[in-house]
Amino acid sequence: MGTPEFARVSLGYLAENKFNIIGVVTQPDKPAGRKMILTPPPVKIYAESENIPVYQPLNLKDESFFELLKNIAPDIIVVAAYGKKLPENILKFPKYGCVNVHASLLPKYRGAAPISAAIINGEKITGITTIYMEESIDTGDMIIKEPLEIGEDETYGELHDRLAELGGKVLTKTLEQIKSGTAKREKQPEEGASYAGKTDNAVCEIDWGQPAQKIHDQIRGLSPVPAAFMYLDGKKLKIFKSRISSDGIIELLEVQPEGGKRMSAGDFINGRKNESRDEREGSVFKFAR
Repeated sequence: MGTPEFARVSLGYLAENKFNIIGVVTQPDKPAGRKMILTPPPVKIYAESENIPVYQPLNLKDESFFELLKNIAPDIIVVAAYGKKLPENILKFPKYGCVNVHASLLPKYRGAAPISAAIINGEKITGITTIYMEESIDTGDMIIKEPLEIGEDETYGELHDRLAELGGKVLTKTLEQIKSGTAKREKQPEEGASYAGKTDNAVCEIDWGQPAQKIHDQIRGLSPVPAAFMYLDGKKLKIFKSRISSDGIIELLEVQPEGGKRMSAGDFINGRKNESRDEREGSVFKFAR
């Protein structure tokens, strides 16, 4: 059970390692792009390419879906970024339970946006945790924890891709241990537990009164989506890449003006008439040429 690219990578690892995947459950196709074309999620595209049956229920609580589950009779359900909470009857159905691949070192950063939260909060290390699922979100017993260092300037997109690969590897190891009866269960401590909710506009808008490192972490933790932003001359400017100079000023490297395309900061300056205004002498940031 999974939907976006993060889950697609885990599914790929299961297929490559010859696990018997009897079905994939993913969210319904959704409109995407400026033309709002109905688009299948990455997990569906991959599953169909591997001739794996795909199911896209609108509601997991429907009796028809539970009947389907009983008919296909999975030994275990793997969940990776599915996007919906599983009801109790599904969690308790498989013989070996439901296992979740989570992109943090639990109990830190339970919830929907653990990768962004780790970067925004200036963490140096994150990782993957596989758990046995229970009704409350991301609180189940841990099976395997695998750490991963976060690069000094690494963005959400870059870390997401590395964690997706690690998630596939850890999941494979987890299922092999469950199959052989060697999997361990470790209760999550409540000490140090935190929750990473979905990002919103309040998280994305830059407060230039914050320390330079805090702003740099915010920019990279939201890049490429949903993207940190500021207002310049009354118009929204998204910021995708930055660095901190030796004198502590934030240099903006890649931006996207309102109604425009993503570009280097140098190209952005060159496209503006009054370049001197963009130097922002004495400010906490400047556009890198």
